[in-house]
Amino acid sequence: MARHLITSALPYINGVKHIGNLIGSMLPADVFARFQRQQGHEVIYICATDDHGTPAELGAAKEGMDVAEYCEKQHRIQADIYKAFHLSFDHFGRTSAPQNHELTQHFAKKLMENGYIEERVIKQFYSNTDGRFLPDRYIEGTCPHCGSDRARGDQCESCTKVLDPEDLIDPRSAISGSTDVELKETKHLFLLQSKLQKDVENWVEGKALWPHLVKSIAKKWLTEGLHDRGITRDLKWGVPVDFPGYEEKVFYVWFDAPIGYISATKEWSDLQPQQRNWESWWRGADDVTYTQFMAKDNIPFHTVTFPATILGSGEDWKMVDFIKGFNWLTYYGDKFSTSRNFGIFTSDAIELFPSDYWRYMLLSRAPEGSDSSFTWPDMQSVVNKDLCDVLGNLVNRTLQFSIKRFGAEVPEAGAWTALEENTLKEAEAALAEFKTHLSECEFRKAMASLRHLWVLGNQYIAEAAPWDAIKQDEPRARAILNFAMNYIRVIAIASFPVIPESSRRMAGFLNVEIDPYQWLGSLAEEMTALKAGHALEKPEILFRKIEDENVAECEARFGKNEQGKTPETMTA
Repeated sequence: MARHLITSALPYINGVKHIGNLIGSMLPADVFARFQRQQGHEVIYICATDDHGTPAELGAAKEGMDVAEYCEKQHRIQADIYKAFHLSFDHFGRTSAPQNHELTQHFAKKLMENGYIEERVIKQFYSNTDGRFLPDRYIEGTCPHCGSDRARGDQCESCTKVLDPEDLIDPRSAISGSTDVELKETKHLFLLQSKLQKDVENWVEGKALWPHLVKSIAKKWLTEGLHDRGITRDLKWGVPVDFPGYEEKVFYVWFDAPIGYISATKEWSDLQPQQRNWESWWRGADDVTYTQFMAKDNIPFHTVTFPATILGSGEDWKMVDFIKGFNWLTYYGDKFSTSRNFGIFTSDAIELFPSDYWRYMLLSRAPEGSDSSFTWPDMQSVVNKDLCDVLGNLVNRTLQFSIKRFGAEVPEAGAWTALEENTLKEAEAALAEFKTHLSECEFRKAMASLRHLWVLGNQYIAEAAPWDAIKQDEPRARAILNFAMNYIRVIAIASFPVIPESSRRMAGFLNVEIDPYQWLGSLAEEMTALKAGHALEKPEILFRKIEDENVAECEARFGKNEQGKTPETMTA
């Protein structure tokens, strides 16, 4: 039994996330966690809301709430949505929890002791209108690289270039919009990443199995040279900086957020003391395989900045083994944006269609090799063709015909013909491919293999045609249906990581349960698991088609990228 530590990039606390965020980190991590549990491995899947930084303060101010209350409310909202999508977190924590304060301050002290943090006097924007220093995300302006007027002081949302506030053209306060800003001297703590460059380079070089996207981004940053980075900010909300003279400052959100993976594991351990201690996952954990999931804009911080923090601490913390990076899911070719309220948000998505529709569709279009564009007609096509016409058709016509002709129990088995033998052989190959692709975090390929497994079942029942066989050879018709029902059980177990609720429903029709911790054994043996006389439940429609009028309604509600339309003019 192996041990798997799995984390997905922490969603910002400010508001409901869009479906691009879902497929870019949390959903594939959930599928991987479910799959590894089925293999009998010890798994812990950790996530948390990223509570600190300017998004939290600005979001709270917009709603007229205290920041702590705002974050608590938004955490509940996000947690409920992810539960609706059946994300199987072992713990969904918060970076504002005491455990994260404690561990962030611990890392800072170790880095200071080891000579990797120093105090510097810098010039920082001060808003005369707001009467305060403005941290990087409190400054907005025009990006010097792409010309977007929505760039923030830390990063341009349009081109993803990392920025410093003074790089912005025509800077303004994100609080009041005032351009009455000036640079003033103030002191901050800096992480000396330049001194850790060689250590980080050596560590990255050892990651031969990282995907090209991940390694190329890491190497690009390293080639350009690591810059020393300010890790404190002039904010009230955040992890307090427990050094003399810094009582009015907090740690930079990108310093404390990755530490949140560790602290959320500690939260989990503190809440469930009967479980294995959190330190066994993070301290000297040589028996643990650690896999992270994230979109490409998060990759630099996880391949360079956070590793520099861990290496600089000089302590034996578990570092990531494999990073699965994703490109962006776009909406009709344009980028989703939480800040601009553009795109399909998870709260709307889960109200429109069942979670498994989204899970399968997004995974089958996962933006792995390049950006992938979501459109409503494509959603309709995937759901109708794959879920309804292939999988749903197999399940419903098999069970409905059998119950109608032979009653609500599994019919008698019979000798397998070449059709059954060939179907089984092809199914074994598809299942092996599916398992390999999931093990390697290749989700598009995995979905193609899973779909092929469904297609084989549908082809079998169509070719065997029990509705014709019953006219001349009733025992043969019974044997066909017995084989098909056992095949449906196999499909239900194999599909569980991807479409867990539909898999449970399929199993329920067969009057069996799916064990989340049990994979399939020998397929020949699995195909005889359901014996003659086993009681069946009345099947219901497994999937319902998305109609043309549904597509039209969604395009009218959320907009579509037609000629001449831009995100600014589209309905969100």
